[in-house]
Amino acid sequence: RPLGGALFGHFGDRLGRKRMLILTMGLMGVASVLIGLLPTYEQVGALAPVLLIVLRIAQGVAVGGEWGGAVLMSAEHATSRRGLWASFTNAGAPSGMVLSTLVLALAASTTGEEQFLAWGWRVPFLLSAVLLAIGLFVRAKVEETPVFAAAAAGPERPPLLEVLTRHPRTLALSVGVGFGAFVAQGTLTVFVISYAVQAGGFDRPTVLNALTLSSVAAIFGIIGFSALSDRLGRRPVVLTGAVAMAIWAFLIFPLIGTGSTALLVLVVVVGQGVIHAAMYGPLAALYSELFPTRSRYTGASLGYQVAGIGAGLAPVVFAAVMAG
Repeated sequence: RPLGGALFGHFGDRLGRKRMLILTMGLMGVASVLIGLLPTYEQVGALAPVLLIVLRIAQGVAVGGEWGGAVLMSAEHATSRRGLWASFTNAGAPSGMVLSTLVLALAASTTGEEQFLAWGWRVPFLLSAVLLAIGLFVRAKVEETPVFAAAAAGPERPPLLEVLTRHPRTLALSVGVGFGAFVAQGTLTVFVISYAVQAGGFDRPTVLNALTLSSVAAIFGIIGFSALSDRLGRRPVVLTGAVAMAIWAFLIFPLIGTGSTALLVLVVVVGQGVIHAAMYGPLAALYSELFPTRSRYTGASLGYQVAGIGAGLAPVVFAAVMAG
């Protein structure tokens, strides 16, 4: 993802946000459809998992450039309430989680477990072709942002070099401010599943249902706290969310350990839908405001995607601690 952020950020700052949004959408959509068409291990042997890894890497590169372009397209078009309009990009994460969970649940319920494992899992990936067509149609209709169009010619040096040499402190700040939010996200949406099943004694569907409910709450929480940041400022909202998460972190595992379904729902809904939303929602507008126009795509994408490593790191660290 950081590679995708640097790659698409470079061309986004040189050629414009719109072109990169179309390219990242195309790459993500094609890779998703191809996953649904992958041959099995019985058909091609070890080449099957290798192809899957290659396609997942392609998706990671795509999403690395996708977020920055989408945020800047919203933020740079906004003439007021930038936090609110930019937040719809961040709200796309829990929205996608809800939609994907529903589609997978529908595919599993209509095919049965044996058929789902054999071929039913491919259906959601193949259906992404519809989302690809709709997304490309919408993005083709959107005009380039007026801020980028009105900006002076870009710097002589590559945007990445510009960010690293002239804005290293801002880049470090952008990584640091997002890292905690991603650690919380990875813990609440990934590690909590295995912890609740093993330590709390819950069955997996119960945990997944609770997470789906928390994702629905997160959609409204992200938009609401981002709109609030337009009035109070990004800093107070994000800091309040970070302090609240530091406190909530000490309650998450004891409450799950009680084995109470109500407390499990409380943990993930408050954690993801309220507290994490305050930390994460305003980041879209905040990142777009940290860097100058002609290196903004690169700086915002790189800072956000490097911080995103926390989401993958946290579950691994917690799993190692739990195993010990």
